[in-house]
This record gives sequence, C-alpha cells and structure tokens, in this order.
Amino acid sequence: MILYFTGTGNSRACAKWLSSALDDSCTDTFSFIRNGIAGEFTSQTPWVFVAPTYSWRLPRVFAEFLRASRLSGARDAYFVMTCGADIGAAARYNHALSARLGLRCRGTLPVVMPENYIAMFSAPEREEALPILAAARPTLERAAACIRAGADFPEGRVSLLDGLKSGIVNDLFYRFQVKAGPFAVSNACISCGKCERDCPLGNIRLEQGRPVWGGRCTHCMACICGCPTSAIEYGKISRDKPRYQCPEDPFRD
Repeated sequence: MILYFTGTGNSRACAKWLSSALDDSCTDTFSFIRNGIAGEFTSQTPWVFVAPTYSWRLPRVFAEFLRASRLSGARDAYFVMTCGADIGAAARYNHALSARLGLRCRGTLPVVMPENYIAMFSAPEREEALPILAAARPTLERAAACIRAGADFPEGRVSLLDGLKSGIVNDLFYRFQVKAGPFAVSNACISCGKCERDCPLGNIRLEQGRPVWGGRCTHCMACICGCPTSAIEYGKISRDKPRYQCPEDPFRD
C-alpha cells in the first residue's frame, strides 16, 4: 500500500505513478491529517511512504501521522522523498521511524522534482519544470523495480554536512522559519476559498471572504502555490516569483 502526503502535487504524482506501476493501492493522507484522525491500514504488499522533503527530513506532520496510525500486515517499508536537490541524512531518521512502527526499512530514495518552496527559493516556470519532471521518471522506474523485486533501495553516502542539515538545521527550520505570520493576501483575492480547502492542517479560515492564517502552519505551500489568482504572498520574498503546482499525470508515456 502506498501512503502519501503532498502540498503542491509532486509527491502525489510520484505516488500515483508507483501505484500504477506496482498495481497497488494509493491513499492520500490529507483528510486524516486535516481531521486529526489516526489511520488504520492493512496491506499485504510492502508499505511505500511518499512525501516531500522539508528541511532534509520527512514533514513532521506526516511522520506524526504515521506514528499515530496502525499499520498491519506487511512489515517492509520503503520511503520515496521528493526534493528540490537532496534529502541530507533523512534515511537515518526513516530507519528510526520504521523501527518505532515495527517495520523493516528497505531504504529511502530521493526523487528530484521541481522546487516549490517559494517561502525561501524560486520555483521554475512551466517550461523549466518539464525537463525536471521527465528526468524524475527513470528514478521512479528504479524504485518500482526494487519494490517489485523485494530489494533494498540503494544507499547513498551521508556526509557530516548531511547529518547537520537533517539534524540541527531541521530543528532551527521548524523553530524559526515555519510560521504563518508572513502570509498575506492582496486585492487580487476572489474569495474562492481554495486556500482554506487545500490547507492540510485546517489552518486557514475565511473572514469577510479573505483568508486568515492561524498558528498551525507546516509550510506545505499549498495555499500560495494553489491560489488561482496568485493573490497570496509570503512577505516580500515571494513577490514576482512563479507559483508551482505539479501538472496532472506528468509521467505519462
């Protein structure tokens, strides 16, 4: 069974491609996380957890969901992490998470996808994103081949810097960077409510037709990248930057 979490669609696209390639079920954890519901899942095929990389680790909201859930049946677990460049030492933490879940970790595979974290970086224009998406498919094919064969994902080298990025830098990221305060909305807002519906933590409410952010943000970028009129900004850093959402079925033949 494939369980995935996504903000702008990169991990959803990878999860659905793997679901098709492996002829396996695929479940979005959005509604569980949004409603604070622990999952109860049973699978006879290996667990495949697909999620973006937040500061060189699994998103905390996704890891917390897995820890709260009951996973029965299969005991092997694979992690597929979408990223803009690398995943640091995320594999170490995924091994520890697997042990806590009573699962045997079969490895973590990074899949480089178009950047979406416009609270810090620049997302690509559509024409720039397409070759990045095309280059990701062979990585997914290798992932499917390993899972199908019951083989471990290949282990990458982890440097001291990788350990620092996934360790202290991750802690600092959540302490100082992951805040909803800088989000604001311009007069381009059409009061469609998409940002409210798309927030996986239910952290956005509409007041007089305009979004207001609470204190439970995870920086998934679903609101700012999904706004149909680009009315949402993250302070000054997102101004004039492209918004990115993964296109539907980007890995089609």
